[in-house]
Amino acid sequence: MSPELARARTQRGATRVTLTSANPYQPAPARIMRISEEVADTRLFDLRFEAPDLAERFQYNPGQFIQLSILGVGEAPFSLPSSPTRRGAFQLCIRRAGTFTNYLFDHVREGDLVGVRGPLGNGFPVDQFAGHDLLLVAGGLGMVPLRGLLQYLIDLRHRFGRVMLVYGSRTPDQVLFRSELTSMSRRGDAEITLTVDATAGQPWDGKVGVVTQLVDNLHVDVPKTFAVACGPPVFYQFLLERLVAAGFGKDRIFLSLERRMECGVGKCGHCAVGYTFTCLHGPVFSYWDAINLPELIYT
Repeated sequence: MSPELARARTQRGATRVTLTSANPYQPAPARIMRISEEVADTRLFDLRFEAPDLAERFQYNPGQFIQLSILGVGEAPFSLPSSPTRRGAFQLCIRRAGTFTNYLFDHVREGDLVGVRGPLGNGFPVDQFAGHDLLLVAGGLGMVPLRGLLQYLIDLRHRFGRVMLVYGSRTPDQVLFRSELTSMSRRGDAEITLTVDATAGQPWDGKVGVVTQLVDNLHVDVPKTFAVACGPPVFYQFLLERLVAAGFGKDRIFLSLERRMECGVGKCGHCAVGYTFTCLHGPVFSYWDAINLPELIYT
């Protein structure tokens, strides 16, 4: 067990304090400043806290998440796809997927107020990444938390070595942040490879094939590189064995496993696997910490 996970487990019963409130159950009002369509049934929301001081001091680590609430409807956890280096506002990338998101898409408009509590979870160990190369591998909606990390690495580019992203989607019309990623690649901010499972008759000048297979063809200095991944369960099944076969140590592979979360503060038990709570001890885990908890990765 890593020291970080050990500390998190000993602190499980401690009172959790969030930046939005000393009471971790109390949301702070935030206004939706802008809503834009990313791909079909997926939207990008720009938010800013109503309280100016909170808007300015709200800080988080890439990989953390918040709980978004709508009065009289409910709440749900969402990853932060924007970088904490970009102060004053933050973003959420949300896919229509159920009762809460249906209401959000059908009834909430720009200028409306919602509730936000957080930040929650641990985030990526960016201090540990300093001075090293980074390989980010995303599958589908797994690009959402990795986009925040990618922005962070680019905004603080001098602190890191090579930054590589391999991102796979089913079809071209499902590629998230496509224009932004293309611009990053053209500017040389990062080495970005986009792939789709199939073109489905749509225009596409990127790769075609399963994202996990592209890892085999990358020229990576493994001893000086950290790998970071996020995607669906089947994505991990094939990616992790490829990374280990390539020489990555299990302590140098980090996974974002946010899909199991519910309450965000370890009380509902929805994300519990044994004594591990994804919302408290994660959602970011090293492969070394998660390897003996396969339910975290593959379900």
